[in-house]
Amino acid sequence: MRRMRAVVVGGVVLSVLGLAGCGAEAEGAPVERKAFGFRGESLVVEADDSELVLVAADVKDVEVTRQVDGWVALGEGPDPVWKLEGDRLTLRVDCDALVSDCAARHEVRVPRGVAVTVENDNGDVTAEGFATALAVTSDNGTVTVRDAGGPLELRSDNGDVRVEGATSKSVVARSGNGEIRLALSTVPDGVEAVNDNGDIAVELPRGSTRYAVRAASDNGEVKVGVPTDDGSAHVVKAHSDNGEVAVRGAN
Repeated sequence: MRRMRAVVVGGVVLSVLGLAGCGAEAEGAPVERKAFGFRGESLVVEADDSELVLVAADVKDVEVTRQVDGWVALGEGPDPVWKLEGDRLTLRVDCDALVSDCAARHEVRVPRGVAVTVENDNGDVTAEGFATALAVTSDNGTVTVRDAGGPLELRSDNGDVRVEGATSKSVVARSGNGEIRLALSTVPDGVEAVNDNGDIAVELPRGSTRYAVRAASDNGEVKVGVPTDDGSAHVVKAHSDNGEVAVRGAN
């Protein structure tokens, strides 16, 4: 269902045909699919103003599914862009208008064994099943990684950072404003979590393993609930400028 919206520009009231509800939502939009031939060992995914889902899959090419929705007034868009140049996949939706409400969702299936770097300007990022190195940055959105086995470098300037069920030996997570929650299912060699404004929770496998834990908060409670040994080869560093820090055994 669609309805008319009134937009005031320079004292003139314009009627704009928009989506019912509070804004555009890509999840119910028409689905488009495209496969990009790819034989590289590493892939950079550059996205803007889009929810992004990445899955390691038994595929030969990079397969992209996209959904785009929205409206503009006094301008152009939404104009979606998807292209692969070398090792860089660009997924973008241009809404160049005085007033706009655009939304996009991209799901990317990546061949197993490919290392992935994600650069997302605005939107949530979810990645699942990667056994290779994975680096994800979002300027504004939650970063969620599930069932990873390779080294992780994750950052959100404004949003949560979550890791679930990882067997990664190395995890680095940073947030400017949001929670960091890392749940690891095997003993890591190194974990580093740094948060400017928000809580940190690191969950480690229960057992006899001892960890060299360096946990601190400038403004918040610190709890360490795992066996510790400053000389351990398994190092966990967690620091928040403003928030609670907890290093504990998994439930």
